[in-house]
Amino acid sequence: MVYPVYSRRSRGLSVGINLFPDRKLCSFNCPYCEVFPFSTGIVFSPDVMKAALCSCLREAHEEGRPVRDICFSGNGEPTMSPDFPEALKTAKDIRDDLAPGAKLVLITNGTGLLDDSIFSLLAASAENRDVPPEKPPPAGRRQTPPETGLDIWLKLDAGTEDWYRKMDRPGIAFERLAGRIKAFAAAGAPFTIQTMVCRIHGALPPPEEEAAWLELVTALAVPSLPGAPLTGRQGLRAVQIYGKARPAPEDPLAEAAPKEVLERRAEALNGMLETAGSAARAEVY
Repeated sequence: MVYPVYSRRSRGLSVGINLFPDRKLCSFNCPYCEVFPFSTGIVFSPDVMKAALCSCLREAHEEGRPVRDICFSGNGEPTMSPDFPEALKTAKDIRDDLAPGAKLVLITNGTGLLDDSIFSLLAASAENRDVPPEKPPPAGRRQTPPETGLDIWLKLDAGTEDWYRKMDRPGIAFERLAGRIKAFAAAGAPFTIQTMVCRIHGALPPPEEEAAWLELVTALAVPSLPGAPLTGRQGLRAVQIYGKARPAPEDPLAEAAPKEVLERRAEALNGMLETAGSAARAEVY
């Protein structure tokens, strides 16, 4: 349920929280997913999670190892767990008490945004507030969300329905999910986009797919621009482009792409974001 790991994207020690210790549970079926089939008799327990997280953070502190973040990830999509809201609050309280310098991170495929209650919870948590605001801030006032808010890493592997079907193999139409992500961006809560770039059946994303992805991500940055429809908040703040680095059950269906492919993607996006006037930037991991 709780596990320490040195993370390349966190750039240091990350403490993971796994809401699915018994089996994989996800709304996607990505061919590059590193979770191999398994089942256990372990049932998630908020009390056990709390005790284990406290123990892990105290041990890291005693050993002089700074914790970069506490991350909801594990064997599936965290927002699908009925325990997620309580676990998120518990983790935040423990973080504030035992590791105030650590970020609180959620790695999500975004499908939870289709649920209004999860949409509101994530927006409020990213801005470090308890409930959604009743009204936007006064005109011209832009508020910077506290750094202690939930750091949302939201998956967006594709810009077209066809590549989305190949990369994520979901049961949800791309247009519906992309529309909900656009709504979340327009709401102004801060978030980071994560994109896996790899080969599927030996083929890289085609040019039309890459172009569509570049346009979509740039559009997600627009609500954070000066003069955009007023939210008073931040929206898209970063893009993480990463490649396949670990074995997966369906190898070699998905294979790593050359690093220069990822770097060209980041360079192209950064050029578009800069032209649009966005402060968001893409990095390769």
